[in-house]
Amino acid sequence: MSDDFQQEGGPRDLLGDPYEQNKESWGRPGYKKTKEKQEAVIALSAAGWTQQRIARYLGCDVKTLRNHFSLELTEAADRVEGEAILAIHRRMRDGNVTAANRVIAMAEKGRAAPPLRPTQPEAATPEQEETPAKGKKEQLADAAKKPTGRWGSILQ
Repeated sequence: MSDDFQQEGGPRDLLGDPYEQNKESWGRPGYKKTKEKQEAVIALSAAGWTQQRIARYLGCDVKTLRNHFSLELTEAADRVEGEAILAIHRRMRDGNVTAANRVIAMAEKGRAAPPLRPTQPEAATPEQEETPAKGKKEQLADAAKKPTGRWGSILQ
């Protein structure tokens, strides 16, 4: 008799289980991200659904939703708006007059410039030039001397 232990069916661990067993099949299967789920997350997030509500709809946890769909959650509104603009633009190319009016309105909105600030200060009056500007402390001291509201009449 030899001291060597004959193993049947390959190497085994201390508990007697096969050593090279596929451990990926253990436990709950991993979450699968599909194109349909991505589109659903984009549409629902752009519609204003909360992450908890979207996760409930997909049947997963909120952390799983954030882990797998973080890009879709952050860029949902931009993607949906971009797709809508492209769809309207395609209809305009096909000859749809209403779509053409919408594209023109969007282009005008995009070209709208913010109001310009005056480049030169207004001309100072002679009274303003004679009196030097007061600092913050002087302004606060003057304001403290003049009571405001109904307390001024009570305290005088």
